[in-house]
Amino acid sequence: MQLSRNVPRFLGSCALAGVLVAGVLAPVAMGAGVLSNQVSDSVDGISASLATSQQPLVTTVTDRDGNPIATLFDQYRVPVAYNQIAPTMTAAIVSVEDRRFWSEGGVDPKGMVRAALHDSSGGSTQGGSTITQQYVKNYLINVVDRGDKAAQYADKADTLARKLREAKIAVQLGQSESKEDILTGYLDVVEFAGNIYGVGAAAHAYFHTTPDKLNVQQAALLAGMVNNPNAYNPYKYPQEALNRRNTVIDDMVTNRMLAEKDAEIAKASPLGVLENGPDIPSSTCLGAPDDAGFFCAYAENYLLQAGFTADQLETGGYTIKTTMDPAVAQTVKNAVNANVPTAQNGVANAFAVIRPGQNTHEVLAMVANRNYGTDPDKGETSTNIVADASNVFGAGSSFKIFTSAAALETGKAGLNTPLPNQAGQCFTQPGANRYTPPYCVQNDGTNYPNPISLRDGLATSPNVAFVGLESQVGMPAVLDMARRLGLRNTLNTNDAGAIPDPRSSNPQYSEPQSQYFQNKLSFTLGNSPVSPLEMSNVSATLMSGGMWCPPNPILSITGRDGKPVPVKQQACEQVVPPGLANTLEAGLSQDTISGTSAAAARAAGWTHPDIGKTGTTQQSESVAFVGGVDDYAVASMVFADGPHPAEICPGTPVHLGNCGHGAFGGTVAAPPYFHAMSQLLAGKPDVQLPQPDPAYLNARS
Repeated sequence: MQLSRNVPRFLGSCALAGVLVAGVLAPVAMGAGVLSNQVSDSVDGISASLATSQQPLVTTVTDRDGNPIATLFDQYRVPVAYNQIAPTMTAAIVSVEDRRFWSEGGVDPKGMVRAALHDSSGGSTQGGSTITQQYVKNYLINVVDRGDKAAQYADKADTLARKLREAKIAVQLGQSESKEDILTGYLDVVEFAGNIYGVGAAAHAYFHTTPDKLNVQQAALLAGMVNNPNAYNPYKYPQEALNRRNTVIDDMVTNRMLAEKDAEIAKASPLGVLENGPDIPSSTCLGAPDDAGFFCAYAENYLLQAGFTADQLETGGYTIKTTMDPAVAQTVKNAVNANVPTAQNGVANAFAVIRPGQNTHEVLAMVANRNYGTDPDKGETSTNIVADASNVFGAGSSFKIFTSAAALETGKAGLNTPLPNQAGQCFTQPGANRYTPPYCVQNDGTNYPNPISLRDGLATSPNVAFVGLESQVGMPAVLDMARRLGLRNTLNTNDAGAIPDPRSSNPQYSEPQSQYFQNKLSFTLGNSPVSPLEMSNVSATLMSGGMWCPPNPILSITGRDGKPVPVKQQACEQVVPPGLANTLEAGLSQDTISGTSAAAARAAGWTHPDIGKTGTTQQSESVAFVGGVDDYAVASMVFADGPHPAEICPGTPVHLGNCGHGAFGGTVAAPPYFHAMSQLLAGKPDVQLPQPDPAYLNARS
């Protein structure tokens, strides 16, 4: 009875198998001209996707000299050509996956019949897949539908319909592509274990070799893995992987691809994979060297802001040549590490260097004593403390640059203008009502003259004089000047250095700094979060004759085809007249001679003409030096970065403590500048600073 009930089903399955094979093989018999009429619209659409979808490749990030500093990828793949694959590898994969590969027309009729019969009995579809069909399946899963979970599920569904679709496309490929190209494509697209795709990446990851050098046992192990990468993972399941490898070797003998005596030798060998796991490079900037991590992260974010997507960067196979100067980066990295050790508790030293220019401001270095990483115990941080406005304590009196520039522009003061500087002055805050307390300010010390010229004030930094000047100029002008000179992203953050939260009722968190400080004279004292990179770009703007350009980390991008890829760049802007910029440079030229960093400059033997402005927050929780020399615009900031911020104390090393009168910008932030720049300028002639413009020497209003 059971047999009689199954006879119609069996006969139907035979008929189905015949139709299937005929339907698949018909295009081969009828030729390519009729093929397009035999496939469905959906198959045509998939075929088009196969033709236009590019395999995800590794993007390489380099310094300006072309030295790799990081890789970005979603799938670790190293593409190879057919002549770069060892015969052992092609023999192994053909022997275990598709013995008739070299003679079939993209499908295996016997296998298709076997699969159809099995499916008709109620089981899942099994067998029948040629390498060409597997190539189609893997290309759909790993390339075309990589980001679509539902489509990937359909690509993996164990159904006769899916097999037929693959078979039809396989026939198309068999007619349009050579066997060598199909086999190469298959070996490039298949997954091994983890995030390793393709034989090029697998050869490196498991054996530290290249595909052309794979021996029998290595090739057999890799060929065995493609059937089930997880089940035959040599690190998780070494015995299963060994058994599978030896099965492949036996198949190579059966397929007359390997002599029995050579097979026995290969089977007797150990797995031979790398001892400590597969060697896969980091897929993010976290894998960059210590002097390049923050730079790499900034370059990646810069490209995202320029319109690239994360997926493009992780799959595009680009070569991104950055502006990073390895000599500058390493020199500055050594300087900040000497100032504050990498794992020093609670103290960070961030340092940025930019090359000024009229057409671009190239970022040369972005380093810190901290390294870009995820292990705080090793002094690592995953926050970009060089690029972001992450220093919540501020850059101190270096913000007096903005008040000075706004005063020069509005005519409220010139470089020689005497500024009232009586100690202990109180000022009415902008927009104050009768309930608003006055803003009272003290100078740090009693040796300041009253009045004091703007030129001398920039060198010695009295608080009273600059808060008074700020109140005359007005907060809108000062904040606008800060934005124009360089604090574009900084002023868009709130007073905690984060994206403003409109849900908060506290203006400190709900408003950007550009709005929050409209009625706060404390801005010129630099007690708000700021980006060290943007502070160095402020110097670059002045050193470029008042020309602001975005801090640019990209020299060029090349696509996988070797052709240049354009990058959308923000245009440079003449934000202040050259005469104003030159005059302010002249005003900043005395800091290392007679100002707040002069003692440190003398101790370092510093003699180069430069510009500089130090900054120290009230509790010495953050100190800064902003300046420039020759072709380098710089910012060095030392700040408390731990969960329990406290006063920063000078010493060897710089540390947190309770030292009575803590660190200053001149004593702690400036020394790495002198240390690094002295080395970079060694043997080079001095570059003189521009002369001040007479139009900005005296007040005009």
